[in-house]
Amino acid sequence: MASITDKFGRPLRDLRISVTDRCNFRCTYCMPKEIFGKDYPFLPKNQLLSFEEIERLAASFVNLGVKKIRLTGGEPLLRRNLPELVKKLSTINGVEDIGLTTNASLLEKMASDIKQAGLDRINVSLDALNNEVFQSINDSGVTTERVLKGIEKAKEVGLEVKVNMVVKKGMNEQEVIPMAKYFKEKGITLRFIEFMDVGKTNGWDFSKVVTKQELFRELSSHFELEPVDPAYVGEVAKRYRYVGTNTEVGFITSVSESFCSTCTRARIAADGKLYTCLFAGNGFDFRELLRSGADDEKIRSTITSIWNKRTDRYSDERTEETAKHKEKIEMSYIGG
Repeated sequence: MASITDKFGRPLRDLRISVTDRCNFRCTYCMPKEIFGKDYPFLPKNQLLSFEEIERLAASFVNLGVKKIRLTGGEPLLRRNLPELVKKLSTINGVEDIGLTTNASLLEKMASDIKQAGLDRINVSLDALNNEVFQSINDSGVTTERVLKGIEKAKEVGLEVKVNMVVKKGMNEQEVIPMAKYFKEKGITLRFIEFMDVGKTNGWDFSKVVTKQELFRELSSHFELEPVDPAYVGEVAKRYRYVGTNTEVGFITSVSESFCSTCTRARIAADGKLYTCLFAGNGFDFRELLRSGADDEKIRSTITSIWNKRTDRYSDERTEETAKHKEKIEMSYIGG
């Protein structure tokens, strides 16, 4: 299989595929209800990539060096018959790992089916254990109990589980230690994500960011932590282990400690556009290319051309000004 690199020598290794722009949560830092209300024009079905189109596109990416595929959304479990897509992707020669990022509201009933279809791991987004705090964030009435039941079911059927917590000042910083204690006892990796300026609707500014340094200091006052080496080039989380256990905690530090220099990720949005950065403003329309009758060689050469020209390093260059004024697409559309 080929292996392609960008202008900074970064290889293409990870592909994130958004299967829907819809979500049943209205998290205030991602899809605030005042923007994404009942009349919001989500993509109609014919504008989403079909499973066959996703499979074909994914196979081309794998042919060019991708090893890991992650399904995202919106909320990917809302996409009808999702296990069928997982099964298709799992049969692509060269795919080493298939993951999924979910809010886990539908996970309890779907965990077994997606595992049997070939899914390896899930990342569950959960920003608080306290139900009142959690519901104030997700703004949809879903309880922590429902999410935690989904996590337990996923573990029961053999999926590897990690939990992601976005920490934002004034929203949920008081939940950091309760979350750490709970998931340490469960033996589940918890990863703290710095509040990022994805899109234009989440009201981001530096003053609301709780940095890795602040989080580490707080955790260290309750737990003894030791660093863990990265598992592979391009791993975004800074990893630590609770001393005396095999349980880890991680930090995703897009704001305070950029990891652009090792970024190996491409992203396919729900409508088939390719983005080479989470903070991109525009992408290349692969849906149009697929539906115009392009053969696999044309698809691969187009991917290669785009990746070879890639110079993205937004987090290295971020300032208060670029955060406010750069055109960026929404997290719910690109899938994080």
